[in-house]
Amino acid sequence: MTTDYNSIWTDLQGVAFEQTYVDVDGVRTRYLRAGRKGAPALIFIHGTGGHAEAYVRNLAAHGEHFDVYAIDMLGHGFTGKPDRPYLIDDYVAHLRGFLDKMGLDRASLSGESLGGWVAAHFAVVHPERVAKLVLNTASGDKVNREALARLRVLSVEAIEDPSYERIKGRLEWLMYDKSKVTDDLVASRRVIYAQPSMKRAIHHILALHTPEAREKYAIKPEQWKALRAPTLVLWTDHDPTATVEVGQQLADSIPGAQFVVMKDCGHWPQFEDADTFNRIHIEFLRNG
Repeated sequence: MTTDYNSIWTDLQGVAFEQTYVDVDGVRTRYLRAGRKGAPALIFIHGTGGHAEAYVRNLAAHGEHFDVYAIDMLGHGFTGKPDRPYLIDDYVAHLRGFLDKMGLDRASLSGESLGGWVAAHFAVVHPERVAKLVLNTASGDKVNREALARLRVLSVEAIEDPSYERIKGRLEWLMYDKSKVTDDLVASRRVIYAQPSMKRAIHHILALHTPEAREKYAIKPEQWKALRAPTLVLWTDHDPTATVEVGQQLADSIPGAQFVVMKDCGHWPQFEDADTFNRIHIEFLRNG
């Protein structure tokens, strides 16, 4: 039996998209964009050590309805890497600067892992600028300590030795179905992790990966209760960072939040089961 080869380009073929850069407060910021200017804006925000390619399987479907941006966060991907720790306030300021630069007064935010944590903080600080909020296996103060430590080790090892095996292992940690880690995805991340600037940046990126930092930057119960944006908490049944119960507790803390669990997925449901993710995600953003 022949197994179809999955390529990033098969996800992007036929999609009118662009990869480009914009200066955000002195930081050269990379993003992918699809969809139509003037449509409701949607920002996809990746997780720790991630990059915009986390959303290549979502651009086509969402571009039919939204003006879609998948960014490389501060210090990540091919975005600039200032020599300082990257904390929640830094990510929020960078995201605000990106929206300003794009001329977007308001957007829906969909964040995975660290991206979800950043998106939630942005919604707390700038509620008037968030149309809807999606917290996709979102990080925060409830992440399993062993998983946090494991991710730190895998991330540093992959930067110090950006070999095929190391990068593949780091990506497999994200997936329930390890076969979803394609050669294309490994190659894409290897190019990013092999940048000389990443050896220093990874330690700035991991500044939030301690229990102390998680506690310091935790969103308070009264802040969750005050969230105004309609919110979807999207979880999975095999997330390596937190159980379904943790996701349910998060949803319960946000008034009116929807809670959906995707089956047979790990920490990257938007990539691992793009069809299901796109259906749930678009339905919420359009009608939720």
